[in-house]
Formats: sequence, structure tokens, C-alpha cells
Amino acid sequence: MTEREKMLAGELYDCGDDELIKQWHKAKDLIREYNNCISSDMNTKNRILDNLLGGKGKNLWITAPFFVDYGNNIYFGNNCEVNMNCTFLDDNKITIGNNALIAPNVQIYTAFHPTNAKDRFGKTKEDGSFEFCKTKTAPVVIGDNVWIGGGAIIMPGVTIGDNVVIGAGSVVTKNIASNKVAYGNPCRVVRENT
Repeated sequence: MTEREKMLAGELYDCGDDELIKQWHKAKDLIREYNNCISSDMNTKNRILDNLLGGKGKNLWITAPFFVDYGNNIYFGNNCEVNMNCTFLDDNKITIGNNALIAPNVQIYTAFHPTNAKDRFGKTKEDGSFEFCKTKTAPVVIGDNVWIGGGAIIMPGVTIGDNVVIGAGSVVTKNIASNKVAYGNPCRVVRENT
């Protein structure tokens, strides 16, 4: 099993793997080009997104700057908007449904590290250095017609159902069922979304 296959399976993997580092650098080059693109140059921006993302529907609008780890693990439905300064750490799949609104400074994480430092870093080398820290992942799924408020953080393994509103500044650590309004740290359902 390759390190990428381990990564997508949610197993402990080495993010310093040559294949992963190559993909990481490709994504960083593409996202730098995207973030420096003329704002009105939609043809260039769409070409970059076609090369960067795992998949996208019609009418995707991402306001620069935008930041990713690999890019190719991110999938958008139709009619989605991502506002400025969002960070998607797509070490596993991030799947976003149709008609999603993602406000500025939203962070979506799929990666996490072992809490035990020995498991995280492995053995120290003779020169005192250590390898890349070990990582695990869990996918994030966001349903249709979801609005995620500014500064929200979506943690690894979270599924957000359809027709959900996540309040600004929330830290979403657990799944949120469809048709809910939720906010807070940790994020909690506060009412139905009718």
C-alpha cells in the first residue's frame, strides 16, 4: 500500500513520502498561480481549478487567497462560493455539495496527528533531527444548501447534512444532521432550520 493509499484510507502515513511531496508542491504552485491571477480572468482561474481540484460542478467561485494541501482531494458540487482566506487541508477527501456558501477564513481539516509525541515523530536521528511527523486523516462531507459562517473550523471526520447553517466562529467537532442551525465552540445544534 502506498503512502497516498494509506492517507486516503485514514491509516497512519508518512507525509514526507516522495509521491506526496511531489503532489504537495504541485498544489502549492497551482494555488500560488491562482492567488496571483487577475481577479477578472475567469478563464485562467477555471483552468487552474480544473488542474488543482479533484472535481467541480458548474458555477464555482473561489475568492483568493485560497489555500490547500493537495487540492486533488477536494470535490465541489454546483453553485458553490468560497470567500477569501479559506484553508482546506485535504489530506483526505473534502466533498462539498451543491449551493454551498463558505464565508471568509473558514478552515476545513482532514488531517490530524497522534497525541503521543513518540508516535507523532518517531525515533530521533543521530544528528538530533527527526522525520516528518506521522499523520492520520478522516474525510469531511458537507451536504447541499449549507452555509458555513466566517472563521468556522470543521474538524476531521465531520459530516454536515443538507440545509445546515454553521454560525461564525464555530468549531465543528461532531456531525451535524440535516436541517439544523448550529454554532459555538464546540458547535451545537440550537434549532431546526425550516
